[in-house]
Amino acid sequence: MTELVVEKIQNKETLQQAFDIRQKVFVEGQNVAAEEEYDEFEESSVHFLARINGTPVGTARYRKTTNGVKLERFAVLEDARGKGVGQGLMNGVIEDIQANFLPDKTYLYLHAQLHAVPLYAKFKFQQVGDIFSECDILHYKMERYL
Repeated sequence: MTELVVEKIQNKETLQQAFDIRQKVFVEGQNVAAEEEYDEFEESSVHFLARINGTPVGTARYRKTTNGVKLERFAVLEDARGKGVGQGLMNGVIEDIQANFLPDKTYLYLHAQLHAVPLYAKFKFQQVGDIFSECDILHYKMERYL
């Protein structure tokens, strides 16, 4: 039986596991420059780690901005895709945001890679604006309110 657990990261060891996943998915898998992937918001963001049967397989983060709350860095290892990890991460992130912000007024937004648009749409995010390139990868801005 597969057990998926999503937890808020509380220590440097677990944060390093999240960084390792991002390294594999974004830097190695999608050729994103490391200096673009790791930024000045690492310490101010709230990070999450997903595990299947205890093995780290996915990560995400969110941060408060002047515009609202930005969801970022959703990454799932290739072998774990299609197993509900992305949905589990999104549920964990949204639940944490709901616990820490006023739910009826909180603006959420993200930059979705094209293949991930259907996942975010399941969580009531809607595309806004035109397609754009970020780190040479096509994205749509997506948004919703809690």
